[in-house]
Amino acid sequence: MSQTLDQAFRESGGRVITALAAAFRDIDLAEEAFAEACARAALRWGDGPPADPAGWLYAVARRCALDRFRRRATAAAYRPDDAPPEPSPEDHVMALDEPIPDERLRLVFVCCHPAVSPDARAALTLRTVCGLSTGEVAAAFLVPEPTLAQRLVRATRKIAEAGVPYEVPSPDCWPERMDAVLSTLEVAYAQAHADAAGAGPHANHAAEILKLTGLLARLAPEDAEVQALAATVRFAEARRPARLDASGGMIPLSEQDPAEWDARLITEAERYLASSARLSHAVRTPPGPRALQAAIHGAHAERARTGRTDWSAILGLYDRLLARRDDPVIRVNRAVALAEVEGPAAALASLADITTDRWLPLPAARADLLTRVGRHEEARVEYDRALALSPAPAEALFLTARRDRHEDPLSRRERA
Repeated sequence: MSQTLDQAFRESGGRVITALAAAFRDIDLAEEAFAEACARAALRWGDGPPADPAGWLYAVARRCALDRFRRRATAAAYRPDDAPPEPSPEDHVMALDEPIPDERLRLVFVCCHPAVSPDARAALTLRTVCGLSTGEVAAAFLVPEPTLAQRLVRATRKIAEAGVPYEVPSPDCWPERMDAVLSTLEVAYAQAHADAAGAGPHANHAAEILKLTGLLARLAPEDAEVQALAATVRFAEARRPARLDASGGMIPLSEQDPAEWDARLITEAERYLASSARLSHAVRTPPGPRALQAAIHGAHAERARTGRTDWSAILGLYDRLLARRDDPVIRVNRAVALAEVEGPAAALASLADITTDRWLPLPAARADLLTRVGRHEEARVEYDRALALSPAPAEALFLTARRDRHEDPLSRRERA
């Protein structure tokens, strides 16, 4: 695949598939048509790409979809979308944030429809709208790839069989879908954030989700969890300028220079976090899991003002979060705080019962903790295990440097 085609595929694939699926009411057809358009591009762009690669892919994919539709002999059953109504205030807001916001948001909510099983809603959206591969989605949800693939097949079949309408539901229907929508955005942003250098295939998701969380926060101003996710994404994005060292390696949060953080984004994040807290207090409910996550990010951001990290407060927030959402991701992140409060041995013990395979943060965290308690040979094994999971370049440089720091030159030459 040429560099131009690869870039167009990564940056525009999700949008093209979204537009086609919304127009033809068939996710599988949209994906097949886009794949055929890419195949044709690979053959025809040899003499030079078109002026608008994404537009070319969309136009060709739409023709491919029409051809496939006719070949399936279902043209009689196809009814084009009704003429759009007069734009609402929400439509105007969405138009400010996305080139094709109505279609993109429509498909997010279609994939998160209650007719689709809860364990497949976010996964289907991630693959269809965000362009993640089945393997990437499976890794994000810590399930085997064949299991995830079966869920996706059942979900697309259910959408077709149930006749799920391709439309954004009215606000009174949002609560039953919003959790899946927010989970989708969380995972998609995590994929982009995991690549500190922003050089991977999903790097553009960070900017898109920054916009989309702001959009949702405006459309759902009374939803504390929506406000909290908008805060979390901004706290995390504010740290992006400080995430790489001179060699291009990742700098962990605890070692970043807060002077390099984006003060504007932190201010925005704090405003959303305050809104989330105010909403929870108004209805006298404890903070939800996303509000607690945002509060953890906010506690880290305080280092820009105070010069220190209140690890005890962060550990307390993780304990509250663990009571609301017990999963390996939270346990590993909690272990980082626990190591600062009670020491690396206690943190290492807290990870002993996690058996998740092929999830990079777990061996990376264990390697660091093993190094800190002096078990360097075991740490090297964990670093090698993490590196075998194909981290992004900046993360690979970081892990390699940490692994080699406590390794004698002879063993390094033997491994090479």
